[in-house]
Amino acid sequence: MPQPPPVDPRGAFVAIDFETADYGADSACAVGVVRVEGLKVVRREAVLIRPPRPRVMFTHIHGLTWEKVKDAPPFADVWSQLAPLLDGAAVLAAHNAGFDRRVLAACCTAAGLDVPPQPFLCTVRLARRTWGLKPNDLASVCRRLGIGLLHHDAGSDAEACARIVIAAVGGQADQHPTLFDVG
Repeated sequence: MPQPPPVDPRGAFVAIDFETADYGADSACAVGVVRVEGLKVVRREAVLIRPPRPRVMFTHIHGLTWEKVKDAPPFADVWSQLAPLLDGAAVLAAHNAGFDRRVLAACCTAAGLDVPPQPFLCTVRLARRTWGLKPNDLASVCRRLGIGLLHHDAGSDAEACARIVIAAVGGQADQHPTLFDVG
């Protein structure tokens, strides 16, 4: 598989995090989106989503129940409000990006929407490559970098992911305008 081009960290990127209700990739019940421009957070959104099935199996992880999400808008309505945040963004960043990429694709497909074209940057891989951190789960990386985190809150997780990218690039952006590759 060909490698995508490097990303200019001085441009815009969007960090994204989903919480899911069940094992289906289309079961998003919350999303956090943080837009970064020039290594500065410029917008934050966190929204509850009514999942497609009335079962929430992961309450023990994220604290969301059917009662909390049953009156929330469905993904299609939520995404119509959030998609403009991706305009001009070179990349979507997520911690364990494969998960969030699958959820976004499944939810868009189920809603009959186009899947965003941006490649994903995995901050697990970025933390491992930049600082050699192990373990490199989100809570551990945030603890090592001094980033505040309310883990499994979609808004907090997305913000933490954005801050990991900002920390990885930090003052090095001028010397290394294409410091990291997406994968």
